[in-house]
Amino acid sequence: MDIKDRPIGFFDSGVGGISVLKEAIKLMPEEKYIYFGDSKNAPYGERDKEEIKELTFKAVELLIDKGCKGIVIACNTATSAAINDLREKHENIPIIGIEPALKPAMEKNQTGKVIIMATPITLRERKFKELLNKYGDNKEVELIPCAGLVDLIEGGKIDCSETEKYLNDKLYVFKDKKIYAVVLGCTHYPFIENKIRMIFGENIKIIHGGEGTARQLQRQLIKEGIKRDRNCKGEIIVLNSKNEELIELSYKLLKLK
Repeated sequence: MDIKDRPIGFFDSGVGGISVLKEAIKLMPEEKYIYFGDSKNAPYGERDKEEIKELTFKAVELLIDKGCKGIVIACNTATSAAINDLREKHENIPIIGIEPALKPAMEKNQTGKVIIMATPITLRERKFKELLNKYGDNKEVELIPCAGLVDLIEGGKIDCSETEKYLNDKLYVFKDKKIYAVVLGCTHYPFIENKIRMIFGENIKIIHGGEGTARQLQRQLIKEGIKRDRNCKGEIIVLNSKNEELIELSYKLLKLK
């Protein structure tokens, strides 16, 4: 098989990375994709760093064994914990990570605070702190660790009162504090963007890294000469370590607008 016709592997600790896969499909519908969600071991954001690295390496090996020509770590937590070691081990294959989209949030020419929502381990990692130091020096930033939110989304509780209550408990205190942007630092969170808007209003800027990650993937495929031709027919395969219900949820989320 021509390397161009081999699939691109996407990995997340569960269904969250579907939000990144959607952006890649919009940009490159001609590509073949294999998505693996490790919902059996989710959430990663509350695990030990070494454990996260071990699980991420296993997932990447699975995708490489399936012939993937490139890998996207569509998980902020896994990227923070393992991306450098992964690239060192698999230097012959492009590996794209994702990180909280601080740069576009901080470059907005507005006054007020920026909220950053992420898993506890993402906010603790050195990679995030370096990012914050690089882009957040002149901004007021509120860091919101969201332990438990991934569990709700993994459980398909996207449009329900339980998730609304969770978000109100976390965010309502900031409603009148001149918040101009919310950064979603976990790939699960874009699926509850509408709930966040219900708290802050329609004019709030909500930013996540899915589109930027998809564009970086496209650049790498072009650079390596392995991007598929535009007239090809794309394909999507979804795998999950837990059960068929999570695969069904993943396909459902792919169709959400």
